[in-house]
Amino acid sequence: MTGRSRNQALAAMFVVAALGANLLRADPVEQVDRVGPAAQAAHAMLTRLCDDFGGRVTGRPANQAALERLVQELRGLGLQPEVSTFSMPGWERGRDEVALLTPVARELRAVAFGYSQPAGPFEAAVVAIGNGRASEYPVGDVAGKVGLLDGGRGVPLRDIVRVARERGLRALLFVNRVDGGRLLARTGSFIGEPLAVPALSLTQEEGSWMQRLLARGKDVRVRVEIRSHCRPVETANVIVRLPGKTAERVIVGAHFDSWDQGQGAIDNGLGTAQLFALAHALRGERLRRTIELVWFNGEELGLWGSIHAAGQLGEAPVVAMMNLDMVGVPQAVNALGNESLVAWLERWNDARGAERLPGGVQNQNWFGSDHTPYQVAGIRTVTFHGPIDPAAVRYYHDFADTIDKLPEKLVHDSSAVITSLVLALASDSALRPERRAPGEVRAFLAETGIEERMRDVGWWPFPAPPAGSDRREP
Repeated sequence: MTGRSRNQALAAMFVVAALGANLLRADPVEQVDRVGPAAQAAHAMLTRLCDDFGGRVTGRPANQAALERLVQELRGLGLQPEVSTFSMPGWERGRDEVALLTPVARELRAVAFGYSQPAGPFEAAVVAIGNGRASEYPVGDVAGKVGLLDGGRGVPLRDIVRVARERGLRALLFVNRVDGGRLLARTGSFIGEPLAVPALSLTQEEGSWMQRLLARGKDVRVRVEIRSHCRPVETANVIVRLPGKTAERVIVGAHFDSWDQGQGAIDNGLGTAQLFALAHALRGERLRRTIELVWFNGEELGLWGSIHAAGQLGEAPVVAMMNLDMVGVPQAVNALGNESLVAWLERWNDARGAERLPGGVQNQNWFGSDHTPYQVAGIRTVTFHGPIDPAAVRYYHDFADTIDKLPEKLVHDSSAVITSLVLALASDSALRPERRAPGEVRAFLAETGIEERMRDVGWWPFPAPPAGSDRREP
């Protein structure tokens, strides 16, 4: 045995000892048997949610009915779910229509961005505006026209809308980046602002058709009518607490809501099922730390549920928050910029032996899901790198995000790894809760590369520096 191998073996022995009795399962079949029935039940539960209610847009009746069903299913496991209500700026999709008038008469497939407001009906000429930068607009007056975008790549949507309003555009049409007749439903604002100029997603095929016509100098006219509208809504998160011997917590969250074109099976029915599998597998488990499972609402419109939940933490001692957002079978675990967790996660992975994750431990923060509000609250966060079959994931936010894309085996294999890490986090007494102070949070968000993106969408939570400071503010 080499020195390196000996060190790895010693590290693995240390972790196994530290993780406690919950992980000391001599027979690996026992672990499989616990996750197997849990994953089967979770997949069956999600199938019922998807088929009985369809997409789960926050604030809509289908979301509320599906949430009530989830609560019933959890009670059926002998658990006591808590419904944590909150209010948020909501949005209701109406019958939004875009039709090509010239040179060919044709109804176009289109879906409005969240927080688009009623407009029209009106007819207008179409003008190509690249990715929406002011420098990409054509010379001359474009007031009263409809802007056609390549997709807005690399330009904050708030900036695209601001420039469009300043130039007098009446609507924005975004060409989808994926082919095959796909539409990408998405929010137009992360802070609940009604869009000053309505925005819609077009299929790549029809959008490219119009771009080719415009490039040849053809006149392209459309008819637009937006019936969607903003309104305040009251909704809720669902919380299940699996009690431990101490007040310390491990939080595991996944967003429950989805868009409405399909069933929201991959995004994020998968995470909803993984949380359910955890609840099923760990109910009655003797835990050192409390495990808090949270099904968030309002993620797709701006992380409203996780903002609410993180704001309710107070001074609770939290070891880590794990986010499950479209996590396939894990190939790596991601410390999301938390250097203090990297060595511990490496020891956990090494202790898995033949089942260790091939990608090891990553430490790359990213923006735009339910871990972000917890990071703002000073909590360490983790997730997994778990790719999903491209043939299934390409339909997320669209009509074909349906339960047939999500095999039970994916729920099982992913939940087995997730359960292992959750138990480890809940069991190791050597891993202590940590909470960053506000100044440390600001530095962390800047150093891990998400400050600019947070500013772009209006989420930067820190005040501007005093006058005369060397720190530049946009």
